[in-house]
Amino acid sequence: MTVVRTEIVEPGIAVVTMNRPDRLNALNKELVAELHRTFAELGDDPSVRVVVLTGAGRGFSAGADIKGGPDPGDIGTPIGPGVIPLTLQAQEHLAALHERIHRLRKPVIAAVNGVAVGGGFSLTLACDIRVAAEEARFGAVFITLGISACDMGVSYFLPRLVGASRSAELLLTGRVFDASEARDMDLVIDVVPADRLLERALETARAIAANDALAVWMTKETMWQTIDAPSLRSALDMENRTQVMCTATGQMAAASAEFGRDTP
Repeated sequence: MTVVRTEIVEPGIAVVTMNRPDRLNALNKELVAELHRTFAELGDDPSVRVVVLTGAGRGFSAGADIKGGPDPGDIGTPIGPGVIPLTLQAQEHLAALHERIHRLRKPVIAAVNGVAVGGGFSLTLACDIRVAAEEARFGAVFITLGISACDMGVSYFLPRLVGASRSAELLLTGRVFDASEARDMDLVIDVVPADRLLERALETARAIAANDALAVWMTKETMWQTIDAPSLRSALDMENRTQVMCTATGQMAAASAEFGRDTP
């Protein structure tokens, strides 16, 4: 049984399902490696416009599978003796998955069907949009294990999504919160019954896929880059160059002509 299922459910829309339901889709070496491969392939496939990421069974992902340790076979030859180089390489391998998802040229929607804590929580943050089932639960629980709550990009993503003060409270307590609270803090865009979760994610995916591929790519990339812009001038410069580049596709002229025909 493959630990990742990928299905093209509609033209342009891929659903990626983490498939370790017996372990609440905990992130072991096999699952992380397969997610790396899957998102690399989807990133290179021009027919895929939007990706929905979800989990099989009752959970989205319960985070790192702490029963297993880092495996040198997955991350290359250790750069030095002892446990620290090996652990750091394993940490970077997992963190790189979050960066791969975040940097994917296609938007990624997390359909959070159940528990999403630890590394599972950080995976949802790496996605561009989140929808949740009523049963979903979230939490940056690293601190409850005696390690920093700032892990896998959480210290970058969370303050930008919910604000610094709320982020500090969540990270410093390590508490688990429900889907309703996630919606109240705008971490998720909608909360629906579990049997409607995938369809709700697909509604947003269809609306995205209806737009021009380059326009979607440039919008995603520009939005996430300008959130760190040092000034309004820097953000405007990036937007201006992106817009000029997009006009070269001819899509704007075609859309304007179509709009003109439909206007009385």
